[in-house]
Amino acid sequence: MAGATMPEYYPFNPDPRAPREAPPANTCDSQFHVFGDPDRYPPRPEAPFKMPSATIDAALKMHRALGIERGVIVQATTYGADHGVVLDALEQAGPNYRGCANAIALKERDDGYIEELHAAGVRGARFTFRKELGVGLSPEEFRRAADRLRELGWYVKIQPEKNGILDSVELYENLDIPVLIDHLGRADANLGVDDPNVRKTIELLKKGNFWVMLSLGEKISTQGHPWDDVLPIARAYIDAAPDRVVWASDWPHPLSKSPPPNDAELLELLYRYAPNASERQKILVDNPAQLFGFNR
Repeated sequence: MAGATMPEYYPFNPDPRAPREAPPANTCDSQFHVFGDPDRYPPRPEAPFKMPSATIDAALKMHRALGIERGVIVQATTYGADHGVVLDALEQAGPNYRGCANAIALKERDDGYIEELHAAGVRGARFTFRKELGVGLSPEEFRRAADRLRELGWYVKIQPEKNGILDSVELYENLDIPVLIDHLGRADANLGVDDPNVRKTIELLKKGNFWVMLSLGEKISTQGHPWDDVLPIARAYIDAAPDRVVWASDWPHPLSKSPPPNDAELLELLYRYAPNASERQKILVDNPAQLFGFNR
């Protein structure tokens, strides 16, 4: 239609279907975000992404459709250090859910607030290296935050820059606490397993305290659906550290410039990464239980 404008970012698929094969019991979605009514949960004025319809109710609907029984609610950069939406979502979702804070809270909030997050089920903090999101820490602030996480027994979560981990990896490659690298390390699908980011991620996985999240394959792919070009990258990570890879939907798919797939397709993509039932059991159940502190 003449004069029509395309949305800046597309919303999540509202009708999640069941996957072609049910996942194992206690499957965990290791990263999804929740939002809510802006009157109750005011976003940062400069936040580049807002999706008030992506509530905990909508997220749990998706999980029920896919057969997911556990999850990790990751604080969106939209809310900065104010974790009210995550605290309320954790209370509603119940004991099968954990939280991951935004690391800016370690700079801006006092110990009492951090203890409140811990009591609610938060077990990690995400460090964002995408500068345009506006919640980054300086190298010295990063080191202080990592020391606090060590005291808390939390893990470090890394959101890489758009071009991968190489520009920031020196900050965290020598940490001695669990480190989870998001989104396949932001690999370049055109380079595949020869991408220096992939080689570096595999090097880190060999250390024993590094983990990688098999997520965002649909966006990292340059070939498009069915995303065949990301399979070798995910497979290389599974082969390198089968006990330290986890899967996530990344619902509601922030900053999507094309309509997100049905979330069942993303679980089915994981099935293609890991055709073996014992590998799926590790990736979807056993590995996240260890990292996030669920009962086996």
